[in-house]
Amino acid sequence: MGTTGLPTNLTQGSRTKGGIGESTLRPDGVLKVTGEFAYSSDMWHEDMLWGQILRSTVAHAEILSIDTAEALATPGVYAVMTYDDLPTEVKHYGLEIQDTPVLAHGKVRHHGEPVAIVAADHPETARRAAAKIKVEYRELPVITDEASATAPDAIHVHEGRTDHHIGHVAHPNIVHRQPIVRGDVAAARERADVIVEGEYVFGMQDQAFLGPESGLAVPAEDGGVDLYIATQWLHSDLRQIAPVLGLPEDKVRMTLAGVGGAFGGREDLSMQIHACLLALRTGKPVKIVYNRFESFFGHVHRHPAKLYYEHGATSDGKLTHLKARIVLDGGAYASASPAVVGNASSLGAGPYVIDDVDIEAIALYTNNPPCGAMRGFGAVQACFAYEAQMDKLAAKLGMDPVQLRQLNAMEQGTLLPTGQAVDSPAPVAELLRRVKAMPLPPEQQWLTAGEAPDVRQLPGGLSNTTHGEGVVRGIGYAVGIKNVGFSEGFDDYSTARVRMEVVGGEPVATVHTAMAEVGQGGITVHAQIARTELGVTQVTINPADTQVGSAGSTSASRQTYVTGGAVRNSCELVREKVLEIGRRKFGTYHPAWATAELLLEGGKVVTDAGEVLADLVDVLGDEAVEVEAEWRHRPTEPFDLRTGQGFGHVQYTFAAHRAVVEVDTELGLVKVIELACAQDVGKALNPLSVLGQIQGGTVQGLGIAVMEEIVVDPKTAKVRNPSFTDYLIPTILDTPTIPVDVLELADDHAPYGLRGVGEAPTLSSTPAVLAAIRDATGLDLNRTPVRPEHLTGTA
Repeated sequence: MGTTGLPTNLTQGSRTKGGIGESTLRPDGVLKVTGEFAYSSDMWHEDMLWGQILRSTVAHAEILSIDTAEALATPGVYAVMTYDDLPTEVKHYGLEIQDTPVLAHGKVRHHGEPVAIVAADHPETARRAAAKIKVEYRELPVITDEASATAPDAIHVHEGRTDHHIGHVAHPNIVHRQPIVRGDVAAARERADVIVEGEYVFGMQDQAFLGPESGLAVPAEDGGVDLYIATQWLHSDLRQIAPVLGLPEDKVRMTLAGVGGAFGGREDLSMQIHACLLALRTGKPVKIVYNRFESFFGHVHRHPAKLYYEHGATSDGKLTHLKARIVLDGGAYASASPAVVGNASSLGAGPYVIDDVDIEAIALYTNNPPCGAMRGFGAVQACFAYEAQMDKLAAKLGMDPVQLRQLNAMEQGTLLPTGQAVDSPAPVAELLRRVKAMPLPPEQQWLTAGEAPDVRQLPGGLSNTTHGEGVVRGIGYAVGIKNVGFSEGFDDYSTARVRMEVVGGEPVATVHTAMAEVGQGGITVHAQIARTELGVTQVTINPADTQVGSAGSTSASRQTYVTGGAVRNSCELVREKVLEIGRRKFGTYHPAWATAELLLEGGKVVTDAGEVLADLVDVLGDEAVEVEAEWRHRPTEPFDLRTGQGFGHVQYTFAAHRAVVEVDTELGLVKVIELACAQDVGKALNPLSVLGQIQGGTVQGLGIAVMEEIVVDPKTAKVRNPSFTDYLIPTILDTPTIPVDVLELADDHAPYGLRGVGEAPTLSSTPAVLAAIRDATGLDLNRTPVRPEHLTGTA
């Protein structure tokens, strides 16, 4: 299968048209590709003001003074606010640790930190006024790496920390530390015939989503505010916003606006509080839209990392032990760093059976840009390192790299280094077998029938840098493990409200959740679930807002699992109420009404044998049935802070990749020809969406392998490339063929047996590409992204 076809091995859909198992189209898909989709930045309101943020020009400095007089005197300016103008004693926010100031106070801790906000009647007026604000700084030494962060005389990025992590870290500039210790690594090391070591560097990646940060805050007559916002988690935003505004949560009403993408970058607040503050101060609607330059400063990024790994193995290839240390740079504020540390450490051994393990993961406070959630969430960085180690071991043992991985692959029942048993299918060896068995693309496909090279298929592409001289092919493999859902004791649940009634002579179901649709296709799946469970064709999806219970974050590959589970749960309860109405109205006329297994299909009540008992229109009549219900996955528990033992994750998902690359070894240029993937999805509720998630995650992993990196000056901690001119992301010309082989091995603990899909392919595509480049060049590449100078020896 190529990039546009669908796998032929997926299960068939339900008996209700448009139900689960069918490739129904996303309602926002055509609008987005044609440019007609209404993003949050397209919102408009009569008498609207425009907000602008003044950001710090230095990474670490005391604020000596802020002079706003000239900005306030600018015609068209309605308000200028600094930290001193905040209305309540609550002036900080954060996902877990409330360490992020709404506006900088006393000092700035990273380049681009918000210092002041302006509201004006035109965006250009707001920008000019912000530029007139005079801020006097006294620069301080910058903390940029582990050495400078943990030195005995290091400046504390956050003075006087009191959060709950401070008691188990060795230095206040360490956000969180999580060890994972099992067995006896020292003794196991003595049994190893072969030992390989590696030090790996993983670059800072940007989410690069469609649609920059934007929102519209509208003051309300009751003294509250209505916020229309592009986000990943409405209720988490609400929990952080309301205290700063000094309002009860029911007076901060939030509605999801059009989101183009997120990938973790919208989990943290950006302009939400600023827009609300300006709207309440001026009494007018205020819209804020970041430009792309601001966007690089306005959201968190993927943690850059340094990883130190040692693996041992016997002469026949069985792994004896793993010792690893993972250092994540969290930047100036905590964001999701503690949870990223938990993921990196607990998944740091990869999908392999290793009895003796000693892993330590930490996240640092530095003056670099804040880092937090991004697709793969700590497991990506670890996978890059442990897969490079597998290739090193295979080379040293003289083994096939796929065979080595299969020999040590975990399976259902495997005990993880955390002591948790994998209690659902773990087809790691089978995924590797499948991806290796896929046909390879033909050699030298850049040659046309007339033997003239097609430069579009060569490294360097249309830049016409090579005609095939010095081009070498390489093949590499990788496999990864990712958790699904929130972990470590977090109460992970979702809420769904489902209503069923007759509208225009037809039964209609309405689904209302707070799930943020960020491009993952959740609203499509919710409609499919409702059609399947309620047997109706017409399903309306209400806009997501805070007028219904929380759906949690659109992250951790959890929404289809958890919010899909809530929709299913609510639909089942609605169905029972509909059948109760039917039994009341028609039960005396047919004995089949007394049976428990009645189905709703095609707008009718039928028996399991297909006998029609009644039309749903007749059953419901003028009545409407509505249920709001929650759904929780199995409880997890925090990892022990000394040993890392604990039932920390609720589900695991696996993907394997084979990369085929062609490298111009003289010029250092790379062309990724193919990235074949095999993944277990448990159950494909929408095969087309599953394919899109796998291919999208694969390309995002490709990006960090060969081009994407936010470059931060190590001396000043300033971002050097905050725009898509200098921060490169893959385009369609960089995207290879991505054949996909999908397994559906049900997880009995999950709704419909499904697994989260979107993150796992991001893990293994990056190390597969690096493995292929190593195969082509023979170089020991240990960092992402790989640049031409790394391949030509000019770095």
